[in-house]
Amino acid sequence: MEQQILKIDGMSCAHCKKRVEEALQGVQGVKSAEVSLEKEEAIVSYDASLVQEAELVEAVEEAGYEVI
Repeated sequence: MEQQILKIDGMSCAHCKKRVEEALQGVQGVKSAEVSLEKEEAIVSYDASLVQEAELVEAVEEAGYEVI
């Protein structure tokens, strides 16, 4: 299991946090995604044989936020 920290811009409320978590958890191969509004980041645990970092970034961007 791999772990990746993604810095995310544009989150401002609990709804944003939930939306990003759901977007990341919807990616096949993601085991967990924990988002911190205070740190503006997501800690994602995933199976590297099933998902690449670019797919995680794409999921966040499709949810309307920017990975920096």
